[in-house]
Amino acid sequence: MNSRPLGSSSNAVHLDFFADRRPWRHWSLRVDGAVATLAMTVQPDASVFDGCELKLNSYDIGVDLELADAVRRIRFEHPEVACVVITSGIDGVFCAGANITMLARADHTHKVNFCKFTNETRLEMEEASANSGIAFLAAVNGPCSGGGYELALACDHILLVDDRSSAVSLPEVPLLGVLPGTGGLTRLTDKRHVRRDRADVFATRAEGIRGTEALEWGLVDELARPTQWHEAVRDRAAALAAERAQAPTSTGLELPAPEVTVGNDAVLGRWVHVGIDRERRCAELSVTAGRDPRWPLEAALELDAVLCHLRFNEPALSTLLLYSWGDVDNALVHEQALCDPRTRLERETSLLWARVLRRLDLTARSLFAAIEPGSCFAGVLAELALAADRTYMIDGVFVDPPESDGIGSLARGHRPAARRPDSAATFTLTEANLGVFPTVNGITRLRSRLWGDKAALVAVEKGIWDGSGPLLLDAQQAHDLGVVTASPDDLDWDGELRLAVDERASFSPDALTAMEANHRFCGPETMATKIFGRLSAWQNWIFTRPNAAGPTSALTRYGTGARPQFDPTRT
Repeated sequence: MNSRPLGSSSNAVHLDFFADRRPWRHWSLRVDGAVATLAMTVQPDASVFDGCELKLNSYDIGVDLELADAVRRIRFEHPEVACVVITSGIDGVFCAGANITMLARADHTHKVNFCKFTNETRLEMEEASANSGIAFLAAVNGPCSGGGYELALACDHILLVDDRSSAVSLPEVPLLGVLPGTGGLTRLTDKRHVRRDRADVFATRAEGIRGTEALEWGLVDELARPTQWHEAVRDRAAALAAERAQAPTSTGLELPAPEVTVGNDAVLGRWVHVGIDRERRCAELSVTAGRDPRWPLEAALELDAVLCHLRFNEPALSTLLLYSWGDVDNALVHEQALCDPRTRLERETSLLWARVLRRLDLTARSLFAAIEPGSCFAGVLAELALAADRTYMIDGVFVDPPESDGIGSLARGHRPAARRPDSAATFTLTEANLGVFPTVNGITRLRSRLWGDKAALVAVEKGIWDGSGPLLLDAQQAHDLGVVTASPDDLDWDGELRLAVDERASFSPDALTAMEANHRFCGPETMATKIFGRLSAWQNWIFTRPNAAGPTSALTRYGTGARPQFDPTRT
């Protein structure tokens, strides 16, 4: 983890998403058969921000990155685990939530991306519970506030020590002038079904609620006296594990660190490459398909790390141009393993792809896909094009070679030499595009793209299921079905892409983020879409208001003894 002093760049810290995080500094893992214990012991002097002391198990992005790594490793490396106990390694405290000094000093971009990443990790825990047979038990062995309680809310069962002093709380509104930014308010009502009048009282009671009242209100599931604590945790974990236990279908696989080199204007992996055009505020991201059996896992890990890198370390980029290269057969050879996984490893890899694609959906950048001769938008890689805000597909071939310094040149530099065909591009849809990788609102990207156009959706789905194999579409067919936005010819290709990218860079990034968040999730609402929609709108707005970030704000004055001064105007 590399950090720079706050204020030394447009982003507060530079984060390394490609390194092996082990040994973790803030978490420890013990596996005892079907039960794993993940204990949080935050090192106060190990913040990624200079000068921030992480007291009372308060956390920053470094702690969250380790948690995300731990959850992922449990899923891949320990298939025998059926219950994960999340607890504190510090006596008398569970977690004080996000570190306030960090929140007060971090720039706006980091604050929002921090909340978004933390939300994605919480949702991964819930997805592991739903799809991987892993129950999560929050063993709350002390005061649990803010983000600490939000971590507990992401678990299946909350066991609180009943010691007359330990409380659960969401004190952000009364103490900090912000919101519980990792889904706390939404999970209270939508997940735990806390009555909204009680949720109102709870979220404005800074000291929180403890003991029998917390149990009665549904804020926790179980209480245990200090003298019975260890036995209660052991027994509840064993019971949860027994409900979920299943015979492992494969041995664990140690997750490899992505083999990626990061330069000033490029990110180069084995399967994923990024070239950055700073003048146009654009990154050209390409994914190459491979036949290697390790490709699905390695490519997903690389793409995930690259997306996080671009979010946190390249905040000034406006647009991601998405490319995919390779032989279509290279992508389709992995169809069965991704669509009908037979082993734990195949299942977890398929679920990982679903999470990575959702991270792409939730990335606050304009997404344009470019389908050219030599492209491999097929199966799981077709999801990249379906995730895009706009998809361009060239009609025909390049009569003349594209300009060496034009749009797409950075991506084409990583196209395999064998994939420079004279044949026209194809867009290949398969079973993988019919529900294997759902969006956060539970529908396919294909259905989201064609929302309301039942005839087109039926035509596409029928074409995939007609028994003749994958649906290979040329530019005109794809345009007629509505799965691409435009299909310019060779003469107009570079100019149309360039105009679209340059136009995007001229718009307000705030307006674009809000617009794209509205358009990408049409259709049904879920707990996840509520969380991220409210994060994009309300938290984005609140973090920039003087009441939260000004010189007399709650975040600025927290811990100083001085009371915040709020502008009373309601808007």
